[in-house]
Amino acid sequence: MRSSRSKWIPFGSVPEITAIELWENIEAGEVQLIDVRTTKEWKISAIKGSKNISITQFTHEAVHALNFDKEKPVVAICLTAHRSIPAVRVLKEMGFKDAKQLQGGMTQWWIQKFPCSKN
Repeated sequence: MRSSRSKWIPFGSVPEITAIELWENIEAGEVQLIDVRTTKEWKISAIKGSKNISITQFTHEAVHALNFDKEKPVVAICLTAHRSIPAVRVLKEMGFKDAKQLQGGMTQWWIQKFPCSKN
């Protein structure tokens, strides 16, 4: 069993989805998105439809407030796939069946030139 402190360490492995796979899932309407970057980062450039909860504010209560479906896939997003690691751990702990992080984070999303929005 992981200690409550160690779940916040941004190292280790969690399930991932590539930018291309995520784009396909978004197009099919099959995914929920949580961006764990700062609100300032999220407002500048985000994946359309993503909800923002900064990793420093990533609590069970904040996630519950989003009313996400625990049976539907959810993807945590950050800049380089470090801050999203602990977010995926928390989502799994909360009972989300299919929680992943965006492999390479927004950096990979931008490299693929997928669309972004300003919030």
